[in-house]
Amino acid sequence: MSAKPVDQPKKAVVYQVFTRLFGNKNTTNKPWGTIAENGVGKFNDFTDVALREIKDLGVTHIWYTGVPHHALVNDYTKFGISNDDPDVVKGRAGSPYAVKDYYNVNPDLAVNPAKRLEEFEALIARTHKAGLKVIIDIVPNHIARKYVGKTNPPGVRDFGADDDTSVEYKRDNNFYYIPGQAFQVPTSDTYKPLGGAKNLLADGKFPENPAKWTGNGSRKAKPEIDDWYETVKINYGVRPDGTKDFPLLPEGFGEKSVKEHFDFWQDKDVPNSWKKFRDIALYWTAKGVDGFRYDMAEMVPYEFWSYMNSAIKMKNPNAFLLAEVYNPKEYRNYIHLGKMDYLYDKVETYDKLKEVIQGKSLPDPISDIQNGLADIEHHMLHFLDNHDEQRLASPEFAGTPEKGKPLMVVSATIGTSPTMVYFGQEVGEAGNIDGGFGKRSRTSIFDYVGVPNHQRWMNGGKFDGGQLTQSEKDLRSFYKSLLNFTLHSSAMMGKFQDLQQANRDKTDGYSEGIYSYARWSDKQKLVVVNNFSWVTTSTFRLKIPADLIAKWNLKDGNYVMREQLNNQYNVLLTVANGEGSSLIVVNPSESYIFQVMD
Repeated sequence: MSAKPVDQPKKAVVYQVFTRLFGNKNTTNKPWGTIAENGVGKFNDFTDVALREIKDLGVTHIWYTGVPHHALVNDYTKFGISNDDPDVVKGRAGSPYAVKDYYNVNPDLAVNPAKRLEEFEALIARTHKAGLKVIIDIVPNHIARKYVGKTNPPGVRDFGADDDTSVEYKRDNNFYYIPGQAFQVPTSDTYKPLGGAKNLLADGKFPENPAKWTGNGSRKAKPEIDDWYETVKINYGVRPDGTKDFPLLPEGFGEKSVKEHFDFWQDKDVPNSWKKFRDIALYWTAKGVDGFRYDMAEMVPYEFWSYMNSAIKMKNPNAFLLAEVYNPKEYRNYIHLGKMDYLYDKVETYDKLKEVIQGKSLPDPISDIQNGLADIEHHMLHFLDNHDEQRLASPEFAGTPEKGKPLMVVSATIGTSPTMVYFGQEVGEAGNIDGGFGKRSRTSIFDYVGVPNHQRWMNGGKFDGGQLTQSEKDLRSFYKSLLNFTLHSSAMMGKFQDLQQANRDKTDGYSEGIYSYARWSDKQKLVVVNNFSWVTTSTFRLKIPADLIAKWNLKDGNYVMREQLNNQYNVLLTVANGEGSSLIVVNPSESYIFQVMD
């Protein structure tokens, strides 16, 4: 089975932006601050200039996080939008993963909330004009506790509108129920909605009878405070005992094409929730959205993904379909049977890189991970920052943005898979704002806050980096050089070979923090050297083993290896008796990408 799609001859680079925060110029950052106090970004903040700068950073796709209309604590009743109850909203700005209306967008993001959908459609058009693709979220596992579709297309019924609420489970119910029990708001000794601020709806009560299962699967009428209590779980025809109440894919169907998956489902009777989410995805596809990031995809059966993803691909064969999946044992099911393009490489590559920079592991196991995923490595998206994780530059992760640089080089160059960057990462954002609900080390997705380093780059809407410090400018230049290199390097879509075995314990000066490997194609040969140590400069003679020299068809002699990130450090590769070596001096937290000039 081919791991690489024929329509992607180069790397993809995803730039995730938290849409609500991107254009916010307000620097107040009051904990639990209102939208008036702390400000909010708008769709219109993504100007032609801003999009051009993002494109020039080396980006192919923008993931606009938090676009679908989710529950939030702000009064838009004059626009026909119902208020949300703070007792079942996390933060004041609300979680983007508690969607309350899938056929419209977050009114916070619009200059004129009455025209919010038109404003987003204009952003899609501007993004495409800039040469970028658009990704938005779909969250099939759960929706907001209070779902109200105000702008449904003709014939579309809200989730749960036709459910039989007298039973815990029925295949075509959209929710699971707890008959005979009313929902109770979870209680806590330490947490109060809105930080304790007064609100008429914040009374510790929320009308829901019978209670529904909570989004993370809790079957309690009164979920715990750490449950996803602001959401309810969607029923995909999985019975409460875990058995499946829908047609199964035939044996060996992972080898079948998208078209064959699509054809398989045409005469099948599937649960109502499947149809609802397929129609949502096709609605946004028709508006020009180029792909989706699926939240907690492994909590939904892969048969559904076969059904929905094949329908999307029949409309847009090049749709970019990215899934949040954390169980390595299920990766291949979601790729081959669920027809996902890409999954998060979180629990293996990301977690190992974090261990390495924190001194908890040598870097050598990174190669074991890469080799273990060899058959699907193209599908495993690499990242170091996203909205769920601690910021790379935070003390809880790398400690400084400079210490994160070799991690970024490995993340971006070790495989053929896409690379993702979270906005602000490229200027060293450390996520040290206490937003109220959201705490430091992560940029809050629940509060109205600003993103300081990013705001300095934004420079009042000029998007020219005019307020950045010199070190922040240098960091952004590093990201720009690296990402653009990966976009145009044929070796990035080629082969991988670890150089650790040839050098570890055999090469003087090859310290524990060094990690090196080769990448190559028919047209380009690369050697990547990384120093994860932030205190030790290493000087050593890097060995290129005979088997790789043979694969590269290099004869005995001398070859220049030209560094590609800054073009200021060239070294000599000497091949003698079929083996190669090169004298390398690599400073702390430094990486080199050498191209063999033959």
